[in-house]
Amino acid sequence: MSLAFDDYGRPYIILRDQGQKKRMKGLEAYKSNILAAKAVANTLQSSLGPKGMDKMLVSPDGDVSVTNDGATIVEKMEIQHPTAKLLVELSQSQDAEIGDGTTGVVVLAGKLLEQALTLLDKGIHPLKISDGFDRACDVAIKHLETISEEIDIQANEHEALIQAACTALGSKVVSKRKRELGKIAVTAVLDVADLARKDVNLDLIKIQTKTGGSVEDTRLISGILIDKDMSHPQMPKEVKEAKICLLTCPFEPPKPKTKHNINISSAEDYKKLYQQEQQYFVDMVKLVKDSGANIALCQWGFDDEANHLLLQNELPAVRWVSGTDVELIAMATGARIIPRFQEITPEKLGKAGSVKEVQFGTSNERMLVIENCQCTKAVTILIRGGSQMIVDEAKRSIHDAICVIRNLIKDNRIVYGGGSAELACSIQVLQYADEVSSVEQYAIRSFADALEGIPCCLADNCGLNPITSVAQAKARQLQESNPRIGIDCMELGTTDMKEQRIYETLSSKKQQIQLATQVVKMILKIDDVIAPDDY
Repeated sequence: MSLAFDDYGRPYIILRDQGQKKRMKGLEAYKSNILAAKAVANTLQSSLGPKGMDKMLVSPDGDVSVTNDGATIVEKMEIQHPTAKLLVELSQSQDAEIGDGTTGVVVLAGKLLEQALTLLDKGIHPLKISDGFDRACDVAIKHLETISEEIDIQANEHEALIQAACTALGSKVVSKRKRELGKIAVTAVLDVADLARKDVNLDLIKIQTKTGGSVEDTRLISGILIDKDMSHPQMPKEVKEAKICLLTCPFEPPKPKTKHNINISSAEDYKKLYQQEQQYFVDMVKLVKDSGANIALCQWGFDDEANHLLLQNELPAVRWVSGTDVELIAMATGARIIPRFQEITPEKLGKAGSVKEVQFGTSNERMLVIENCQCTKAVTILIRGGSQMIVDEAKRSIHDAICVIRNLIKDNRIVYGGGSAELACSIQVLQYADEVSSVEQYAIRSFADALEGIPCCLADNCGLNPITSVAQAKARQLQESNPRIGIDCMELGTTDMKEQRIYETLSSKKQQIQLATQVVKMILKIDDVIAPDDY
């Protein structure tokens, strides 16, 4: 696109491939962008809450995913519209920062855009709408901090953390086993947490999946589990007091960097070459053994010749260990990653209580467990399930629960769920709107209506009458001045979320409202779209 001027000095725009482009300006552009983003939000709307539906996504290769996780759904949807892609980034940023609430943030953005469309039809300028939403967002965030409560995460064997994990897992495919999985997630996080610094290194929690068995067979392993076995079936299945040599160089003769030819004209030449290769292997194994190592873990492979020599020299070895596993083992055992055989020294070895091979079911599938690591308490959650889809979804669910627990350790303030926090903020924002005398008042009221959309969706997804349920909850909140009244999604007979023990972290709820508002403001500022004709 370039700017030019005619003979009278009037500017005009020259578009490359103008015949193949279409251009939308003004109100048409606003409406097109809002409708595209709303379509994505509406897709996710039915996935919100404890009885939200799952989505089946089929990739172009035919891979099938069944998931309830908002970030995964929008990531795997083939979205062409550039504005709709902003909602994909929205859910991903919520996932990266908080780890939970990815569906809620997209649904809230969709509700805000719905309200913005009504205001545009009334003739209110988009920037006035943005300013109103911004002011309403500040009021909602301040009110969230007012109604939040601090909880004691140590009390009653970390019951508060387990309940928070149960809330996160309640809407997932594994909700039937949410308490057992919640306990596993809490134990895993506390094992690697630094409570004095209020910090959790999630890199030390490895989540490993294995099909077979059922979700009830999911267990926590106090150590690192890697999906490998000993390179030779006759090697020992367990190494106690392991001194681990972590190699990122292969057990094979060196290869010249340039192309080369070797002419072998006689059997003696061949034998010399063979002996030279053998010597390479012997020297490599000797360097590892001399350092005091009693097990070698190699990121690359080694051929049968090297494997045989390792067995003869009684040096158990594992090949093709992935890069991420190598880094995790190095962190946990205190090993240094060794790139060349000449650099192996006793100080670079990692130490662990034991390295043993475990077998699953009746199949010949084996894994290695590295336990009692020297430096840090690394743990692995082994997820079992009847099919690949179930274990993948269980992995995503447990990741969400772990993130919620991490956030509570960092900041132990909570707000109650079931749409109660959104309703309380909505009431507060409406009261604030009465004090505003400018046009922004309409936008502030619309923001309050959008917040009410979340409990409406929750009620709708649970088969309740959304209008009646939200009206009753709102009336009770006002009458009793109780910000904990929400939607009784599980039909337990009480709408007080404190009694139902349904809560989520304050940081997650604040982030949801702030991110949704920012994205809606960005969409409302786009007034000119130049795009290919087929878009």
